[in-house]
Amino acid sequence: MARRRLMGILAGLTMVLATAVVVGVPATTAHADGCYTWNRTLQQGMSGSDVTQLQIRVAGWPGFQNQIALDGAYGPQTAAAVQRFQAAYGLAADGVAGPATFAKIYELQDNDCTPIHFSYAELNQCNSTWAGGRVSAATARANALRTMWKLEALRRALGDNPLIVTSGFRSEACNSAVGGASNSRHLYGDAADLVSGSASLCRIVQQARSHGFGGLFGPGYPGHNDHIHADGRSGFVWDAPTCGV
Repeated sequence: MARRRLMGILAGLTMVLATAVVVGVPATTAHADGCYTWNRTLQQGMSGSDVTQLQIRVAGWPGFQNQIALDGAYGPQTAAAVQRFQAAYGLAADGVAGPATFAKIYELQDNDCTPIHFSYAELNQCNSTWAGGRVSAATARANALRTMWKLEALRRALGDNPLIVTSGFRSEACNSAVGGASNSRHLYGDAADLVSGSASLCRIVQQARSHGFGGLFGPGYPGHNDHIHADGRSGFVWDAPTCGV
């Protein structure tokens, strides 16, 4: 009888301790901010708007001279970009976007979906409406968001050293005022001029080739000895003669 009572007491203590441990363990699913919440693990073969949202955030990890299509289809390119993103932040690099990957994205983004080190204001020093360019204001703003996530990836690859955007979206009037080319990508909202107090211009433009930009111009290209121009055009153009190949 005494033995049974003792066993019962021990079992009860074990249950209490187990409950205490469970209560003290943080939730495995990170709480999203006010921007976007993923509700399922994503992997190759899946599709949907949640895949598109993921693609926007890993668009800066497509590999050398490559770009990711924001098509909502989780194909090999997206999986490879997710894998590079995971490796860059010390996660298990399996190319599957699950709770740990989403938790890192939530950590990296503000409530307006911009990455923590960049802002809409920084990408638009022209006007507050995003109007007056070659595309609608909504498209220009969306293009700027994609550009910011590419810049966040570039910043990470440069050792988390700050990148300073000196020019982003421009209306036709703003572009004319600064002497921009008539076909400037700044008019589309997907371009940024960059400088850094920590990394050389050549290092920036060389590294940027692996982070989803279609157009890159730097030292040695006319008018670009004091900054890097990065844009989201399709295809790939790189011109920075001073920086080698």
